[in-house]
Amino acid sequence: MPTAIEYFKFLPKTNCGECGHPTCLAFAMQLANQKASLDECPYVDEEAKRTLQESNAPPVKGVTVGAGDGSLRMGEETVLYRHERRFVNPTAYAVAIPDILPEAELRELARSYLDMSFERVGMVFDLDMFAVFNASGDAERLRAAAESLVGMCSKPLMLIGAGAEDLRPAAEAIRESRPLLYAADEDNVSPMAALAAELGLPLALRDGTLDGMAGLVEAARKEGAEDLVLDLGSDSMKHILESNTVARKVSLRRSFKGLGYPLMNLVGSGEEGMMMAMLSTMKYGSLVVFDSLEPQQALPLMTLRQNIYTDPQVPIQVKEDLYPVNGPGEDSPLLFTTNFSLTYFTVRADIEKSRIPVWLQVVDTEGLSVLTAYAANKFGHEHVAAALEASSALERTSGPVVTPGMVAKMSGKLEEALGRKVLVGPMESGSLPKFLKNLGV
Repeated sequence: MPTAIEYFKFLPKTNCGECGHPTCLAFAMQLANQKASLDECPYVDEEAKRTLQESNAPPVKGVTVGAGDGSLRMGEETVLYRHERRFVNPTAYAVAIPDILPEAELRELARSYLDMSFERVGMVFDLDMFAVFNASGDAERLRAAAESLVGMCSKPLMLIGAGAEDLRPAAEAIRESRPLLYAADEDNVSPMAALAAELGLPLALRDGTLDGMAGLVEAARKEGAEDLVLDLGSDSMKHILESNTVARKVSLRRSFKGLGYPLMNLVGSGEEGMMMAMLSTMKYGSLVVFDSLEPQQALPLMTLRQNIYTDPQVPIQVKEDLYPVNGPGEDSPLLFTTNFSLTYFTVRADIEKSRIPVWLQVVDTEGLSVLTAYAANKFGHEHVAAALEASSALERTSGPVVTPGMVAKMSGKLEEALGRKVLVGPMESGSLPKFLKNLGV
């Protein structure tokens, strides 16, 4: 991406301030940090804009698989390490379904995967994609299987076959769903790339060597295929680590453009498959395809992905709202906490443990914990009062309002603001069960 000095070269250097920044250099610095848009300067000519846009394009090309609400975006990564700037598009997980299954069994298997859903810190994890492979060798059976899956869910599909003629009927039938075609290799790259270009679909390329893959990319682009996903092989964990890392490095440095596309790995199943999937998730894989996946495998894998693809500079947050816990009523106590997800879910778990009905108000503190938010003046009595008013919490219960023990100092001013008695709760949420039981409500 362009540096501040590179942006500055194309600016008028008049320091007019019309962009909202005091100097052109200050504006250039904001552009380099992606905190401003070049359109904010009225004096940059179109040629300069085109030049900067080309150099500003992500070194890993963005590719969309699927359509509508179920679509997946891959690539568009700009850094090697997440602390530099967060990773953009999380790794997608897919499971393979053979077209030899009778339709009822195929739908039942797909439904079991669709039902595999988990909630963690306010976020829902589920499967991202299905890979339908032509195990029958019959192009029409692949088409029927693909149409059946498209009819029952909005998940994007990957169509796996031996060549363009095997994939064409299915690809044409579900073209509007924008499936990923898999895979072009040195033996069939021309017809596969031509099919992808004709239908406007993304195409996966498969070669176990970096040089070989670069040749495939060039051949596919000559046929008009632009949206590519690269499979550099999954022979071993060592191979995945080395190939994915080298491909990402040379792409980011722009020293070699031929590998600047999303990467994928087919990992099989079982313990070895899980280890490969975890490695691919940590080392730049945009798509991981399993032969099968169990819930006890999916949850830790998706948790790992969440940890890697959340912005390290922005805490995970819960929506500001009033949350009922244990079925509260008109006289249940009213507690409040911050919207830092770890704080919220810890407090909620301790309230649930007590089995006492409670209303829990979450206050937007921009993801800060209780003491940090209080010190930063984002969790004062006025913030709490405003949140309680917005959710009509005081109209739902006449029970006591309880402030966290760590911010007991706000209790007096909060009483004045609310016109209601405010009790001071325990210092740690682990003491909430005993505290709530002693309230006698």
